[in-house]
Amino acid sequence: MFMGEYSHTLDIKGRLIIPAKFRNQLGEKFIVTRWMEHALRAMPMPVWEKLEKQLNALPLGKKEARQFKRFVMAGAMEAEIDKQGRIIIPSNLKDYAGLEKSVTVTGSGDSFEIWSSENWHDYTLATADDFDEIAEGLVDFDF
Repeated sequence: MFMGEYSHTLDIKGRLIIPAKFRNQLGEKFIVTRWMEHALRAMPMPVWEKLEKQLNALPLGKKEARQFKRFVMAGAMEAEIDKQGRIIIPSNLKDYAGLEKSVTVTGSGDSFEIWSSENWHDYTLATADDFDEIAEGLVDFDF
């Protein structure tokens, strides 16, 4: 399970150190893609394969389904961790997530997210005010 919050730095070549606690859970290759709130989502292959099946099952006749599938699939890349525990994040994903130097990596259960530290800070401040309301809304999901 991926959990926790880690601060890292993106180097000049676009390499990001993956937290050591996450590396063993990823396998040799994993997927990084665009995700919601201008973050990136990184996931082991079994999690990606499940998501890919769900995306392929979306109704092609629905505009929103096509848009979401394109958004996720076009932004996806296969990643490998180098000997120093880093991955290279391509410029299209860096631009989408606003990654410059300071990066926050956050656990998300079956996957983890990669945020610009500034966006993560803004997101957590905005969400903290609504946390009680969000939690109450989860009652609809038997949480």
